[in-house]
Amino acid sequence: MHICCANCSLYPIQSLTSKGIDIKGLWLNPNIHPYTEYRLRFDALQKLEDMWNLDIEYRDNYGLKEFLRTVVNHEENRCAFCYTMRLEETARTAKKMGLDGFTTSLLVSPYQKFDMILKVGTDMGKKYSIPFFIEDFRPGWKEGMRLSKEFGLYRQKYCGCIYSEMERYMKKQVSQLQ
Repeated sequence: MHICCANCSLYPIQSLTSKGIDIKGLWLNPNIHPYTEYRLRFDALQKLEDMWNLDIEYRDNYGLKEFLRTVVNHEENRCAFCYTMRLEETARTAKKMGLDGFTTSLLVSPYQKFDMILKVGTDMGKKYSIPFFIEDFRPGWKEGMRLSKEFGLYRQKYCGCIYSEMERYMKKQVSQLQ
């Protein structure tokens, strides 16, 4: 399972393990900005890993330059690139490891583009001949957020990329002017 952050992984992990599915997690998030945000999310996942005795592989690559080089002048399609970048590597890794399938914790967030994630995941599954496990984890989002507060996990306020950070502050500024 691709893990975007500790908070978003809580409910999907519970849901999958309740079905008897063993999970191998993959941290791969080179889109997160700034580096301090990247580290906070990375450290929160390590904390959760220790608390729940999870099996997570970390690709500790702060790839902001590569992300920006690819997205510049295509900002309106940044989410598709971001999902593809992470899910392609997850599919490739799962196939190489001989796993039964792959999924992503992104499917829990009501703020992500659910249908786009499904398309990218399905496409990557076909490309690497490994099933993309589809489950709408969004009904458990609030429970995940409740647990993250209870566990004292770092809780981010935007998806992670520099563009979503900018949009967050722009919305805040507009609401203050009204």
